Amino acid sequence: MGLTLGNKVVLIGTGSVGSSYAFALMNQGLCDHLVLVDLDAEKAEGDALDLEHGIVYAPSNLQVKQGTYSDCHDAAIVVICAGAAQKPGETRLDLVNKNVAIFEKIVGEIMKSGFDGIIIVAANPVDILAYATLKFSGLHKSRVISSGTILDSARLRTVLGNEFNTSPTSVHAYIIGEHGDSQLPYWSAATLYGQQIGPMLTPQRRDEIAVEVRDVAYKIIESKGATFYGIAMGLARITKAILKNEHVVLPVGAMQSGENGHSDVFTGVPCLINRQGIEKVFALELDDDERQKFDASVNTLQSIQQSIWS
Repeated sequence: MGLTLGNKVVLIGTGSVGSSYAFALMNQGLCDHLVLVDLDAEKAEGDALDLEHGIVYAPSNLQVKQGTYSDCHDAAIVVICAGAAQKPGETRLDLVNKNVAIFEKIVGEIMKSGFDGIIIVAANPVDILAYATLKFSGLHKSRVISSGTILDSARLRTVLGNEFNTSPTSVHAYIIGEHGDSQLPYWSAATLYGQQIGPMLTPQRRDEIAVEVRDVAYKIIESKGATFYGIAMGLARITKAILKNEHVVLPVGAMQSGENGHSDVFTGVPCLINRQGIEKVFALELDDDERQKFDASVNTLQSIQQSIWS
């Protein structure tokens, strides 16, 4: 990795997700320099000023400003939250053609700056757009990360925490596959106090939980127009893992290179994250039902990719 000794983050896109992410970064004291880039420069400048006025109450000092793509040249991380928003009744995959075209321009501008760090993709559909980012940037696969199933996994842990009347942080469970309708819980690896959670639930209850976790985004979108607080916290968690060199396992979207029976596709699986990005993509030990559903989820993504890059 090149010019990435500092903890500078450049955020592309200051909509609801981006501004919530910036607020989370400030509140957690995760970076020392934050640059906000948006087509609406006046909006980005207003966000920067608003955030600046909260720094006095933040856990650490932070330089924050409105900037341009040229500010990416010495960034450790660029987080892309820009793109067409998901509308009520629209699936994440419906967004693909609009956002791939947008990303070609965005990633081109990022790389033109001389950027040599890590890109985190948060716009939907994240797995497809991370694949586009890898192709457009020429970066190593370890340095392009999609937010993947980090939010879906948080939703699963929340539901299971409520189910067993315990903190979701005590629940170890992952959603894998697409960040979207074909996702699935990885029940084989879900544990609470060292015991497998799957056998604690009836098959019907497991199915109900999977549907609840899958569909809750649509409920939020119908209620308030978009989801942004949860994903902002998930992005902050990935950022912390990178900047603090944590060597922690998180469910993110990673390029598959045969680890799970698939190649040349991004999908959500547990990965080891550190300062270099994705150090390891873990191979999953799936039962027959999980294998069938995971393969179908990945095939859904690959079919979309092939329709664009055939």
